[in-house]
Amino acid sequence: MAYEIERKFLVKGEFKHLATSSTYIVQGYIFSNDSKSVRVRLKGDKGFITIKSSLEDTTVTRNEWEYEIPAHQVNEMLRICEPGVIEKTRYIVNYKNLVVEIDEFYGDNEGLLLAEVELTCENQQFDKPDFLGEDVTDDTRYINSELSKHPYCEWGKKAK
Repeated sequence: MAYEIERKFLVKGEFKHLATSSTYIVQGYIFSNDSKSVRVRLKGDKGFITIKSSLEDTTVTRNEWEYEIPAHQVNEMLRICEPGVIEKTRYIVNYKNLVVEIDEFYGDNEGLLLAEVELTCENQQFDKPDFLGEDVTDDTRYINSELSKHPYCEWGKKAK
C-alpha cells in the first residue's frame, strides 16, 4: 500500500528566491468525492494518473498510487474530466531536512499560495520555514479536488 503523509500550509512572505526548481502543472479530475479521487496531470512535459483515497480518522495520511502515462493521453483525458481544471506552478524549496512544495495557483484559484510538506510519519516534528503560515491540513477546502469544484475566487462571495 502506498501512502502520502503531508501537512498543508498557507504561504506568507517571499519564497521564490529559495526555490531550486519550478514546474507548470495542469490537472483535472476524472472522478472525485469526499473520500477518493482519480486525477490526471501534466507536470511539465510528463503525464501522470493518480488515485487517492482517505483513511479513517486522519486528514494527514492518504492512500496514493501514481503512474506515469504518455502526455498525449493526459491531454485526451483532460477533455473528459469534471469541470474545474487546475493550473499552477509548483516551486520546490529545500529547507533543512524538508522538501516544501509550494503551489501558486492561476485561473479561478488565482491568489492562493499553498505549501505541502511531505512527512515520514504523522507526528513528525520539523522546523517551519518563515514563509509557512497557517496550517490548513484539516480544512478540506484546500484539497485540490475541492479547489476544482469550489475555487478560491468564490470563497469571499459565499462568506457574505
